[in-house]
Amino acid sequence: MPDSSPLPPVRLTDEAELARHALTTPLLSRAARLARWAGPDTRVDAGGSLVDEQLPAAAEVLALTGADAATEASEAWRVAVDTGLIEITDEEAGTVAQGGELALLTRGSPHDVLAVWLSALESVLADASVPDLEDLVDALGEGGEIDLAELDWDPEAEAEFLDGVLGNLYLLTVSEDGPGEGPVPLPALAASTILPDDVGEPTNDMLEQVSDAMMRLDDQFRLLEPVGLVSYRPVDEALMADADEEPAAVEDDTDVSRYGMVGLTPLGLYGLRTRLLEAGLDAPAVGDLADKGADALLDGTAAYGPRAVRAETEQWLAHREPLAAARELLAAARGADPGAPLRRLRCQEALSLVGAAAEPALRDVLDDAELGGLARVWLSEHGAPDVPAPSQALVFWLTIDTVAAQLAAEGNSEELQALVEGLAAQHDGFFAAAWRVDHPATPDVLEAMGRLHPDKKVAKEARKAAFKARSQQGG
Repeated sequence: MPDSSPLPPVRLTDEAELARHALTTPLLSRAARLARWAGPDTRVDAGGSLVDEQLPAAAEVLALTGADAATEASEAWRVAVDTGLIEITDEEAGTVAQGGELALLTRGSPHDVLAVWLSALESVLADASVPDLEDLVDALGEGGEIDLAELDWDPEAEAEFLDGVLGNLYLLTVSEDGPGEGPVPLPALAASTILPDDVGEPTNDMLEQVSDAMMRLDDQFRLLEPVGLVSYRPVDEALMADADEEPAAVEDDTDVSRYGMVGLTPLGLYGLRTRLLEAGLDAPAVGDLADKGADALLDGTAAYGPRAVRAETEQWLAHREPLAAARELLAAARGADPGAPLRRLRCQEALSLVGAAAEPALRDVLDDAELGGLARVWLSEHGAPDVPAPSQALVFWLTIDTVAAQLAAEGNSEELQALVEGLAAQHDGFFAAAWRVDHPATPDVLEAMGRLHPDKKVAKEARKAAFKARSQQGG
């Protein structure tokens, strides 16, 4: 799974709609049908699986035909047992009854239905980390025990590998520069898990590992699609030299989709986010801050991308009266702490969504040392009359505050470099005046300008100004 740093927020579908999706997934719907079919004469073996004699009847109930019908029926039965839709009443006699969870699928809340589906997902994920039956049979040692060394299978490592792949798929899906709802090519997903971030040209050994991972993932995603976690286009079997070999190398003129395409469904996003939260990771969802104060909104969206900020802010504003919301936002934007400049930027972005109703709140803070510049910008952009001109000191303070906010939001981006170059070019003697600005971020901003400006002479001026500013602040 991804590391402990906050993930981008996910846009989740409404729980009622997700529950409807869950009920129609092939695996859970089959498990529910088998639970309703099971009765006093249904028999299971010591492991809780249907006895072989009853698999044809179970397959018939599910309208399954073909060579895999019995296997698919057995899988559905196992999910029914694992989720509590079926209860083993007597292990020695091998008798069963309908489980208490079955009623939740028809009479429970959407949350109840999703809880059952999450249990089904965990059951399938556990199965997906197990080698196929032929490999298990080959690895049977004396006494019928599996020789893990012979199998070359580490259960914990295999589960961690699948978790890592799903974590990467989740991150790709929720990231603003990711494919969003579009599918991800299987080679790219495998490479994101196998190859180091700083790899240049991958070695042949690395490429072999990626090919091996693709083969494993192809099998696993085929298992995970029926439970509704992913939509999956399998690897084109025509690309395989034979069943025991990896896919041939991707050619430039080959349709990459033939190597497999996978995407998370809305249900899959919900399921993986739930698993991430249970693992103790910070996996926010758009709307988490809608019922919290403006301070939580401005701080909570600090690391969000532009689309996520807008979506979260729109939901927050939808719960409030516009003028009251504007005043709350402005009050939360004050401060001299390191996070304050970005809060003010987020406040300015939020106020642009409030519209003309915010004007009285902005006029109230025209004389505020920290908010007066922001207020003048907003009023001018909205064509308000009688906006007082800012003093030169206020212009420079607002400039430092803006660059500090951009640094916090974007780091050393190309957009920020362009802003820095523009400031230095438009204001003659900018650094001679800027180091005197009474803003806590002045030294850091000037140091950043020295790093970002491509002209060595200008960069040197910025560094000198930063030194003066730090001396002035006693740091």
